Amino acid sequence: MRVSCLQENLAKGLSIVGRAVSSRSTMPVLANILIEASDNQLRLAATNLEIGVTCWIGAKVEDPGSITVPARLLTEFVNSLPPERIDMELTVRTQTLNLRCASFDANMKGIDAASFPIIPTVESVMGGADNGVEPLKIELPSSGLRKMVDQVVFAASTDESRPTLTGVEVTFKEDRLTMAATDGYRLSVRSSIVDGVLPAAPTTVIVPARSLSELARISADADEARPVQVLVTQERNQILFQIWGKGSESKGGAFHRVELASQLIDANFPDYRAIIPKTHTTRTVVDTAALLKAVRVAFLFARDNANIVRLKIQPANGATPGHLSLAATSADMGDSVNQLDAMVEGDDLEISFNAKYLIDVLSQIDEPQVVLETTQPTRPGTIRPVGMGEEEFLHVVMPMHPTR
Repeated sequence: MRVSCLQENLAKGLSIVGRAVSSRSTMPVLANILIEASDNQLRLAATNLEIGVTCWIGAKVEDPGSITVPARLLTEFVNSLPPERIDMELTVRTQTLNLRCASFDANMKGIDAASFPIIPTVESVMGGADNGVEPLKIELPSSGLRKMVDQVVFAASTDESRPTLTGVEVTFKEDRLTMAATDGYRLSVRSSIVDGVLPAAPTTVIVPARSLSELARISADADEARPVQVLVTQERNQILFQIWGKGSESKGGAFHRVELASQLIDANFPDYRAIIPKTHTTRTVVDTAALLKAVRVAFLFARDNANIVRLKIQPANGATPGHLSLAATSADMGDSVNQLDAMVEGDDLEISFNAKYLIDVLSQIDEPQVVLETTQPTRPGTIRPVGMGEEEFLHVVMPMHPTR
């Protein structure tokens, strides 16, 4: 194998696939990144057997070939090089990859590419349908998809003992895409009408939240003029995403395309619709940025007291406008009380929430105002942006019981 490419393109490709490298595995090859040169492209791939990421970047290929090399060493070495051309040459007999860039020269011991697990690609899946059953093919606009993912994945559980809740329920129905995630203490639901090609029959899958987080990260450099292609293979219990880059000539668009393959979670997602409050007795509308800042200040004291922040909601009374106050107390540090003007409809209410949960959801809301709907101190509250329909974005958070 003899191939050359630009340092910035290789560095970008390695940063994309590097997050899929296995950090804990009994298979040494999983700590490596696959490098394959062919058709004037350099294919980079990494997998931890649950998620696999493949990235194609532009390159000049003199002799095709492939090798796997240690991911950490390769990435740190390439990131240390000047932004010039990198020449790579493989000595097959010793499985050693030589890299040259400007005055830098290095040799890296690798593992034969034949030992690397096969990562499914769109081409391989479309060309070899299982039992003659075509995979479900969906096209989604890349613009807006990343924001949808960001507004949901943070609510998924990180507790591996509850694998179902570490995923995001993704439903394709008619012209609407819906994502939902919950960790048992909060629920985030994001739905949107999409212009892409969706299946005629409703389809629901559970995608690991980590996989969707990687999709959102990669989509930051996607060509928004080209849709994201999604393939769902129920027989293999996998989902594949294909993202097109802005082109290697564009600034910040150093890759041609990326494909992300992920195992699906084979389980039944809880019926989250049953916990969404149907009514409310108090409705509070407040400035999003002001509330986020107030919660962050309260969190400085709340973090020493189970993250508890107490919200006191009072409607307007004569000359006194409606307001929302946030209080947090630390036995060792002190206390904090912040007060915000708010439009309040309904009854007075005092309710406590986890400050971190409030920060997570408010950080993902771009609309200038947010509405908080509540009923009782022991019942969940509902948060959604003003201007977006309830069916578009909805966040439900369970209350906390302050320590006495």
